[in-house]
Amino acid sequence: MGRDDRRKARDKNKQKLPQVPQNMKSDGRDVEFSQEVADQDDLEAMRRADDADKRAKKRKM
Repeated sequence: MGRDDRRKARDKNKQKLPQVPQNMKSDGRDVEFSQEVADQDDLEAMRRADDADKRAKKRKM
């Protein structure tokens, strides 16, 4: 058994990894939210999250 035998087995496994289409990936925002029951802390958290998203988008460019 030479070195080449081990490499073939290792590389064969990489082809079987599942690939998730881009449209099936979620952004992690699957929590229900109701504007009517939101308190001041919830609104502040939403504002901060939006600001953080804007900063992150600027950094990517």
